[in-house]
Amino acid sequence: MLSLSLLLVLVVVCALAFDYINGFHDTANAIATVVSTRVLSPRKAIIMAACLNFVGALFSTQVAITVASGLLDTARFQIADLHQPAEFTARLRQPADPVSQYLAQQLSSATQELIRPYTLGDSPSPELQAAVVADLNRIITQTDLYTAERFAGISLKAKTVAKAKNSSKLKPEELANSNRALLEQAYPQELGSNQHAFQLVILAGILGAIVWNLITWKYGIPSSSSHALIGGLCGAAIIHGGLPSVLWNGIVHKVLIPLVGSPAMGFILGFLLMGGIFKTLAHVHPGRVSASFRNLQIVSAAAMAFTHGLNDAQKSMGIITMALVSARMIPEPVVPLWVVLSCAAAMALGTSVGGWRIIKTMGHKIIRLEPVHGFAAETSSAIVLFVTSHFGMPVSTTHVISGSIFGVGSSKRLSAVRWGVAQSMVMAWVLTLPAAGLVAALSYELLMLVGLGK
Repeated sequence: MLSLSLLLVLVVVCALAFDYINGFHDTANAIATVVSTRVLSPRKAIIMAACLNFVGALFSTQVAITVASGLLDTARFQIADLHQPAEFTARLRQPADPVSQYLAQQLSSATQELIRPYTLGDSPSPELQAAVVADLNRIITQTDLYTAERFAGISLKAKTVAKAKNSSKLKPEELANSNRALLEQAYPQELGSNQHAFQLVILAGILGAIVWNLITWKYGIPSSSSHALIGGLCGAAIIHGGLPSVLWNGIVHKVLIPLVGSPAMGFILGFLLMGGIFKTLAHVHPGRVSASFRNLQIVSAAAMAFTHGLNDAQKSMGIITMALVSARMIPEPVVPLWVVLSCAAAMALGTSVGGWRIIKTMGHKIIRLEPVHGFAAETSSAIVLFVTSHFGMPVSTTHVISGSIFGVGSSKRLSAVRWGVAQSMVMAWVLTLPAAGLVAALSYELLMLVGLGK
């Protein structure tokens, strides 16, 4: 079994590898249109995208914070965390210290019924252990766990005490992590830390996303790296700790709703912007329009590359920050500077490799693009990505630019869009979350099988 430190290093390396793969997998999102319209050569477009991906990644961490703290329950106890179940149950059965007395009072009536006939020294039944763990997971969400009198005589870390004293001001996930730390330090022998296990969950989630990204890249399918990562994390978390390990409210509001809404907004903006351009320049010679928009498309492609880095690079920042928080390396989900710089560099390096297979799909197979179409699609996408990044929504750049291209094509006539290609892309989008989740779940089981788990 790897030590926690080595496992954390492995998580960081794999997260940066994901960012690198995300860079070359999603390069097409930023430059497909500007390349397909021949405004820039692939080489120049990739260099521009790499530079602006790096710059964009430095401008915000809102998406990273969402990934780090809003998707998975990092504080949740598992039965495996009862390292000495008999001793811990005995302390609840006959509470002699203030913390145990408080916990015993907070037990549900069902758990109290199970614990009442418990014989000291015996191994508690699986049913009793599950009930105790369920109550612990409820108790750590309460703001009144810590008092100075209750924890007097217990050796607590200064950071733990500082956070506990401000429990009423903490976000729910921060409160749960703070209270879990209190209980781990109050029962250092009986309760185990989830640090090692959660690193495995994160690692398996990253591996699931990487494998799915490589599959879709090989076959030129413009799927979403972002949702591959989120699907991978959810799959690994569920196989580890069940459905409650996922913060479904965060998944719905920060992932699923934007999953549908962001490409729809891209479609609408692309449709309206392209329609407005058509109406405004209806009497201008097409050659002059094309010549004018060749220069403008460089600007729109640059904006697209910038916002791609702004949103996409933050996913790996969030993953590494989540790993650091769960390993107690940092007290709260604030992205360290070295994480920002390393993720920005990894994505920029990956972008420099490029992804010509997906460029062909995005730039040629959906509709035949001219510079004016590319400008409208990229501008619409950049607006959507900027807004969603501001609100901390980890959306898919692939979905957004695809929706914008569909909207631009539809503004001319519906038949201008090759809807058969669109159907294949939508199927890939729908499959991404469960497919990456399944691969991540298998990765988690494999990691446990080879002995990385406890």
